[in-house]
Amino acid sequence: MTVAAINYWSIPLAAIAAFVWGAAYYMTLSKQWLAAVGRTEPNKSPAPFILSFVALLVMAFVLSGAIAHLGPGQVTIKNGIISGLILWAGFVLTTVFVNNAYPGRKCMLSIIDSIHWLGVLVIQGAVIGAL
Repeated sequence: MTVAAINYWSIPLAAIAAFVWGAAYYMTLSKQWLAAVGRTEPNKSPAPFILSFVALLVMAFVLSGAIAHLGPGQVTIKNGIISGLILWAGFVLTTVFVNNAYPGRKCMLSIIDSIHWLGVLVIQGAVIGAL
């Protein structure tokens, strides 16, 4: 199903791809991330994972709308990636650093989390643009 040049199947696929990226990324950096948040053990509750996937669905939907606003014939992998980069730099990167600065969290936490969200938006943009 396609509306405004966006294939709506790309939204859950983009969310799944981003979730897989996040799982691999944070498993690789789990010790560094735990140190940056001042913990030694990860949260074992499933709630953050469910919330993350729902958030990834919303992000993919919103990103698809932003890409669709480029106009007919402009939904491409390149434009999806560029849109993801622009939205990450303007909204996510800035928000992560500001939100972590006020409570005095370690800068490394902002770096780790920002790179994760960069990967999320680039992957989602590529999937949406490809489909």
